[in-house]
Amino acid sequence: MTAAAGASGSGVTVNAAALIAQRAHVQHAPADDPAISALPGGFLIKRRGNGQVIADSRAYVEGDDIRHVDRGATARTGKLHIRTFHEERDRVTFLVADFRPSMLWGVRRAFRSVAAAEALARLGWQAIEAGGRVGLLAITAQGTVVVPVRGRVRGMLAVIGGLVKAHEMALAAAADDLNDPQLDRVLVSLKRVVPSGAAIVIATGMDRAGVGLKDILGELALRRFPRLLIVEEHALRDLPAGYYPVGAPDGSRINAMISRRGVKAVDHSETLSMVPVQYVDAGAPIPNAILQLGL
Repeated sequence: MTAAAGASGSGVTVNAAALIAQRAHVQHAPADDPAISALPGGFLIKRRGNGQVIADSRAYVEGDDIRHVDRGATARTGKLHIRTFHEERDRVTFLVADFRPSMLWGVRRAFRSVAAAEALARLGWQAIEAGGRVGLLAITAQGTVVVPVRGRVRGMLAVIGGLVKAHEMALAAAADDLNDPQLDRVLVSLKRVVPSGAAIVIATGMDRAGVGLKDILGELALRRFPRLLIVEEHALRDLPAGYYPVGAPDGSRINAMISRRGVKAVDHSETLSMVPVQYVDAGAPIPNAILQLGL
């Protein structure tokens, strides 16, 4: 199952130019478009003070301003911590991209991982155009890529750079036949790197979610606003059993047996009830997928 050509290049890779171009679609959206307020980028936390009042402290990530080191928290924990301010908490949207091996496939248009990057980029540009800030956690089998929260166009370009870098790592990990790390274990780090009051958008296929995902989402929801974008391939719903050619990232081909007999889908209903959920069809043309989300 290979990805057909799409707006993000071949549908197999995350293309920076295609993600940057999504800004124009956001800029030309109607001024009264309800999507901005209905989705995470539209959350507004009430301003308090002039942006210099300390709001929180979190673990240091590469790219943070070293002048904002929290000496007290650093001394207590033994790990470098950074102070955050009330201004940083306004309209913060933290994007989480699941690029684990289970996301690196598609049937009609693009890999699920590429569709996830497209949807997150649209949300990121919405947040930036609304005067907010964006950050990124991208998950691969080889590790994670973190882009600290920043504002303006430069902040979104850094996020796009992180998406491209992480997806290249993910494809390399797939070539090495690495397994999916459990999603719940990776998401634990969000409590350290995402400021309180921020919206968190997690684009994933829910493969190997882990038994602790429900609890983690519940903990995040206490001080933040988590949301799930479930990336699916709707073509599989009507796919008959049989052997199908499967294309790997390195260009090789194998025949895979697809059978519906004896297959029982994992029930995530209890976990999904914890937070708002939307769905993305990786096989739909990008404009249609965007409309389905109201983006």
